[in-house]
Amino acid sequence: MLENAAPRLLTPALPSEINRKIGQALHDYRMIKAGDRLLIAVSGGIDSLVLATVLSWWRRKAPVHFDLAAITIDRGYWRRHPGVADPALAIGEQLRFWGLTLRREVSWGESGAASSCFHCARDRRSQLFAIARDEGYTAICFGHHRDDLIDTFFLNLLYGGSISTMKPKQVLFDGRLKLLRPLAYINKDEVRAIGELWRLEPQPNYCPHARDSRRETTREIVTAIEHFQPDARRAVFAALKNVRADYLP
Repeated sequence: MLENAAPRLLTPALPSEINRKIGQALHDYRMIKAGDRLLIAVSGGIDSLVLATVLSWWRRKAPVHFDLAAITIDRGYWRRHPGVADPALAIGEQLRFWGLTLRREVSWGESGAASSCFHCARDRRSQLFAIARDEGYTAICFGHHRDDLIDTFFLNLLYGGSISTMKPKQVLFDGRLKLLRPLAYINKDEVRAIGELWRLEPQPNYCPHARDSRRETTREIVTAIEHFQPDARRAVFAALKNVRADYLP
């Protein structure tokens, strides 16, 4: 279901610097055009909640019209915890404040303990792709921020032997679908600042694989680098946009 109601006007405005960075990312990558139908992937974590609310905020003042829909893929892990309510209820209540109705879809994949992060992510993405294709969405939006892109770069470098990361905008299927990461220019602290400003309440992650050991190790490595070079994350992100391929083997 597409929603077009504007968020309440009494909502505090985004801090100017954060607002500028988000606007710069949208502009630099030409993420949204008139008539786009955006499907927002919402897990219930602070990143995806901030993404959904930021896009609703931006739609209110955007010079072009675009539609938003929010979706969560439920793998059912919360059902293993007696007394725990469906997280989609709390997520949906928050998004309604912003003029969005949360759509809940049961995951295609298995939710067994043996399921890996890789297979879970693959199944979830395949399901989102199928929904976008069948229902005419032009883009799927994810809540990855600048630190996620940096961590993924180091993860691929150290464990995958490749120099790569997630792109703020990726065009697939001969241009029929875009993957967008509108928060790509802001860091995790700025994401949390938005969450606090707008009183968003992230939901617990009940996945038994929630702590990706390799990703956690990678974050610790980057934190250690920051001890010696406090500006390391900014420099690494700048380097990702300044690749000198002629000086690589």
